[in-house]
Amino acid sequence: MLFVLTAIDKENSLALRTETRGAHFEFAKATGVIKLGGPFLDAKGDMAGSLIIFEAGDLEAAKKWAANDPYAKAGLFAKSDIRAWKATFNPINAAL
Repeated sequence: MLFVLTAIDKENSLALRTETRGAHFEFAKATGVIKLGGPFLDAKGDMAGSLIIFEAGDLEAAKKWAANDPYAKAGLFAKSDIRAWKATFNPINAAL
């Protein structure tokens, strides 16, 4: 099942995001569940949040995965949301 994680960084946290980015990428690669992901950008073009489409068995598994992401563990996000999602148009390697 696919889920979408949207997260907005805390203000003035670009340094924390940058410091944690390598660990976040390693987690993403190791778990192998991400179908599509990337940062939101602020008005200056700096990274300021995340959008990740990923696979998990159910909502609880999705929440557990997100909680174990190094960004979440570092306290990067001011707010985040996870919702079940279905790819309908132009899926990119997504399980329909």
